[in-house]
Amino acid sequence: MAHLNPTSDEIENTPDGSQNLSPRILILGGTGEGTELASRLAHRSDLYAISSLAGRVSEPTRPEGVVRVGGFGGVDGFASFLVKENIGMVVDATHPFAVRISRNAELACARLGLPLIAFIRPPWGKTKADLWYEVQNFEEAASIVDVQNGRVFLSIGRQEAGSFAACHNTWFLIRAIEEPTGRLPRFHEILLRRGPFNLDEELRLLEDHSIDYVISKNSGGSATYTKIQAARLLEIPVVMVKRPVKHTVPTVETLEEVLVEIDRLIQSNRTTQ
Repeated sequence: MAHLNPTSDEIENTPDGSQNLSPRILILGGTGEGTELASRLAHRSDLYAISSLAGRVSEPTRPEGVVRVGGFGGVDGFASFLVKENIGMVVDATHPFAVRISRNAELACARLGLPLIAFIRPPWGKTKADLWYEVQNFEEAASIVDVQNGRVFLSIGRQEAGSFAACHNTWFLIRAIEEPTGRLPRFHEILLRRGPFNLDEELRLLEDHSIDYVISKNSGGSATYTKIQAARLLEIPVVMVKRPVKHTVPTVETLEEVLVEIDRLIQSNRTTQ
């Protein structure tokens, strides 16, 4: 396993003249949990955290501390970055549907012998009052809602909106942070908003647009759960896209577990130096 060492320009001298070696940690973020983790690590003197954002929106919420934006260029590019920046540990705090970056991170860390902490928030659970159609992918969701004169609230992000381009009988209210690109359904309206959203807002939105179906990823977390609550209260069916498999390594479900594992790895590294 690689040592969690800093680069030479980040070695700080302690008051007694000895050197304080701060391990370098890469946080794959773009989520609320990634932002919170960066904030909790930013002021620690015993490590050096770098947050990485995919850059898929032009004005992302930037975490506290050091931030890089953009892709890595596949597994090889990811591994090269880890070596160049002398990263000693990776924390994957990406979205539950961000499969490619998570798999690249696994492969790159395995190649270099680096520890990977894979965080994934728990999915939403269906209650007795929920009307869910659980599907495997967006194409299956499209086949369910493409009915005559249906009205759909599509809240899955802009990148997957093209999966519904072949729907010709349904009207879509497409909510996204930025304008979707590529082909879109024949009948649609785009609503550019950034969450989180409160329950009253979501209830009003569904009622004002006479929504018949809600399409959602099972993202988990609290930021967008209010649309699921609103659909439940209004007895509107939800077409829920199940999560893909992101990881082959063990995962943790809370930031507290992430922090405990970070501390364990740092301590383990110190005892082996």
